[in-house]
Amino acid sequence: MSTILDLHIHSRYSRACSPQLTLENIDATCRVKGVDIISCGDFTFPGWYRSLREELEETFPGSGLYRHKSASDNKVNFLIGTEVSLVYKDEGKARRIHLVVHAPNLSSAGELNRQLDKNFNIRSDGRPILGLSAPDFVKLVLAVNPEFLVYPAHIWTPWYSVFGSKSGFDSLEACFKDQVEHIYAYETGLSSDPQMNWRVSALDKLTLLSSSDAHSLANIAREATIMDLTEVPSYEQIYKNIRFHQNIAGTIEFYPEEGMYHIDGHRDCNFSCLPEESRRRQGICPVCKKPLVIGVLSRVEDLSDNPVGHKPSCARDFKKIVELDKIIADAIKVKSRSSKAVQIEYKRWIDLFGSELNILLNLDLSLAVGQNIDQRVIEGIRRVRLGKLGITPGFDGQYGHISIFTDKDYPIQQTSLL
Repeated sequence: MSTILDLHIHSRYSRACSPQLTLENIDATCRVKGVDIISCGDFTFPGWYRSLREELEETFPGSGLYRHKSASDNKVNFLIGTEVSLVYKDEGKARRIHLVVHAPNLSSAGELNRQLDKNFNIRSDGRPILGLSAPDFVKLVLAVNPEFLVYPAHIWTPWYSVFGSKSGFDSLEACFKDQVEHIYAYETGLSSDPQMNWRVSALDKLTLLSSSDAHSLANIAREATIMDLTEVPSYEQIYKNIRFHQNIAGTIEFYPEEGMYHIDGHRDCNFSCLPEESRRRQGICPVCKKPLVIGVLSRVEDLSDNPVGHKPSCARDFKKIVELDKIIADAIKVKSRSSKAVQIEYKRWIDLFGSELNILLNLDLSLAVGQNIDQRVIEGIRRVRLGKLGITPGFDGQYGHISIFTDKDYPIQQTSLL
C-alpha cells in the first residue's frame, strides 16, 4: 500500500517555529494534506517529550508508531523523530552538521534523552545543539538501541549540513569515519532534487528521502517520501525499508530553484549567480567584494562524478509540486498564501476533492471544471504538473519565487483549462 511519509518536521519548541505546531494541529493538518505517517519532531526537548507521552498512544502494541488520543482512527501515525545540531571541530575546522534521528519507540527516545541530558543542554531549543562529533553521536545513539536511524539532514545546504560549503565535508566517510556503515539514507533538502543527487555516485548506495523540515503547519508535506507498507504499518517496516533500500516508491519534491540556497549569492547585496559565473568571479561578490555564499547547485557540481541527466539503476520516480495555497494565491492574484480569500478557496477544493496531495498529484482535472471553485486554479495545477513555471532561484537564505501566471494570462478562458 502506497504510504506518504513526512519524516522531518519541528514542534512549537524549536527556534523560529510556529506556536501552532501542536500534536493535535499536526494530526489535523496531515489529514488535510494527505500525509499518513509524520515525524513528531523534537523528541529531545523535555516539554515536548512530555506531550508525546501524554497525548499519543501506540496504534498497535509493538508497532513503534503512535496516534493522537483524540483521533477516532489510525489514519495519521506519528513516528518518533527529531533533528540535532552537532557543532564541533574536526581536522582543525569548525563543523556544523544537522542529523535526522528516528527512534524505534518512545521508550528508546526517553533513554536517549537521559543520556544526552547528562552532558548537554537539551532544554533550550527543540533542536538541541550538541558539542559532539558525528561519529560519536552515532555511537551514542546505537548504544541506546541499535534500531535507531541516523542520517544527514538537507545534505547540501551551506549551513549545517554534511556537504555544506560553510562547514561540511566532501564525503560521508570524512564526516562519519568508522560509523559510516551505519548511515543508510540521506535527506535531499529543499534546494536539491533527486536528479541533482544522482550526479554523485557515492550516494547511490543510500536511500534517498525527502521531507518537509516544516517550521509551520502550512509547510508540512511540501516534500515527502512514498513507501509501500502493509495495511498495518510499523517502525520496523520503515526501518528495514530505509536500511535495505527497498519498497521506496518515490518522493514528492519542492522545485529546488525555490529553495533558499539553490544558487550562489549575497542576499544583502541582492546579487546571485549560477555556478559558472560564480567560478568566473572566483566566488567573490561584485558588490561588497566579500566571498559569496556558495549554494547547493555549486556544491553538487563540485562533488559530482556523473553528468547532468544521469539516472542510476537504483533511482526512484519523483514528482515536483507547488503547494495548493500558493497556486491559488497566484491564480487569484493575491500576494499572501495565508490570506482569507486563499484559505476560503483552499477549503472549497479540499471539501470537493479530498487531500491536497491527492489534488496536486492524482485528480482528474476535468472533474473540477464547472464546480463551485475558481476555475483559474485548474489551469494553475495543470501548469505545475507540466513544469510550465517561471522561477527566480533562491540564494543565501532567501526563497526563490515561482510565477505560474503572468499578466498576459488574464483573463483565463474556460477553453484553456484542460
